[in-house]
Amino acid sequence: MNDVVLTGDRPTGPLHLGHYFGSLANRVELQDRHPMYVLIADYQVITDRDVPGEIRRHTTELLLDYLAVGIDPAKVTIFQHSAIPELNQLLLPFLSLVSVAELGRNPTVKDEIAHSSQAAVSGLMFTYPVHQAADILFCKGTLVPVGKDQVPHLEVARLVARRFNERYGAVFPLPEAMMGAQPLLKGLDGGKMSKSRGNAIALSATEDETAALIRRARTDSERMITFEEERRPEVANLLTLAGLCLGRSPRELAEEIGDGGAATLKRVVTEAVNEFLRPIRKRRAEADEAEVRQILAQGNDRARERAVRTLDEVRAAMGF
Repeated sequence: MNDVVLTGDRPTGPLHLGHYFGSLANRVELQDRHPMYVLIADYQVITDRDVPGEIRRHTTELLLDYLAVGIDPAKVTIFQHSAIPELNQLLLPFLSLVSVAELGRNPTVKDEIAHSSQAAVSGLMFTYPVHQAADILFCKGTLVPVGKDQVPHLEVARLVARRFNERYGAVFPLPEAMMGAQPLLKGLDGGKMSKSRGNAIALSATEDETAALIRRARTDSERMITFEEERRPEVANLLTLAGLCLGRSPRELAEEIGDGGAATLKRVVTEAVNEFLRPIRKRRAEADEAEVRQILAQGNDRARERAVRTLDEVRAAMGF
């Protein structure tokens, strides 16, 4: 059986270079080897915030980014949570397979609750890993590209699949984690790269916006540029960013810059990033939003057909 890949993003704002090197480039490569579903997880936006924001606009922007980096809707099914009611109906039987204590022990949920902007923890936040299990299993997903912090969620999906199969008969494969090989790209302030922290370079940023962000990036007081991840993390992060954009070793770049100092380092990084983003920006600018909405409608139809078949299997296995 050919593996099926499930991946996706929440529509909470523009995608950035961290997304590109962390997952988007891998999706472009995987789409030629496996059937792939890319989820725009609009329902998941309300797991950790009281106000969802401009979901419709963010969904369109997400699609524009996908197409600009090379995700091909002829090869990939791009769909949104809210358009697939059958997927979300899987949540009820799946919740019956997991105990409250097991949900409470999930370390990723604990961390997300600690950093939530909600006034109180919602039931949706608490059951978020089971909702993700429905996302993965509705399409019989077998490969799920994840970061280290998402592995506990995938373990819940495996637990749900295993218990369902044991209780009702073999319906679901056990999904496997696909860990990324790219180095972690931190934000320009040295912290975790995040849309909400303003420390990331969006794929849709202009050349001037990109230059301004890199000018404000943290470095240190040493003039000689060296690649030392432990001792000089901010400098190393900028060298890593330039190296990824240029397809070169960050250590080699550091040797070339030498005693040019932070100003030369930032100039090299700015030129590398802008050159890398130029074709992506061009494709994004040329995209037609009406065509983008049509792509999403077609993807939603394909995903719903798959979800209907899976829900029918689940109901039959359970005796409904």
